[in-house]
Amino acid sequence: MPLSEQEQRLLDEMERHLMHNDADVVSAPREGQSLSYRNIVYGSVLVLVGIAGLVVGVSTSLIIVGVIAFLAMVAGVVLAATPARGGSARPRSQGTRKPTAAGPAKAGGGSFMDRMNDRWDRRRGEG
Repeated sequence: MPLSEQEQRLLDEMERHLMHNDADVVSAPREGQSLSYRNIVYGSVLVLVGIAGLVVGVSTSLIIVGVIAFLAMVAGVVLAATPARGGSARPRSQGTRKPTAAGPAKAGGGSFMDRMNDRWDRRRGEG
């Protein structure tokens, strides 16, 4: 059942308000954080070593080897899914920020929420 015109307007207004004021609630892909090829390779190797260790642990009936191998596999998956660190993913342009009314307070970092709202504005293309 489609929304009425008034309900659609109200929903659009609520979405705009949420995106403007509560940037931490709205989920969006993180800028500058992509998967690292190196982490994927190391994680895959760790998973393969864990599988081999699990086979060895089962065939020799050593439970501790199987448990350690399973933990190695979990660590490999976590490592492979970890985003890349550092600025290699995408360079930032510092000269395109819009001036804010806070002035010098922003230069010192401002509050945590102010920094998060600034990041959200830049991500949405408003800055």
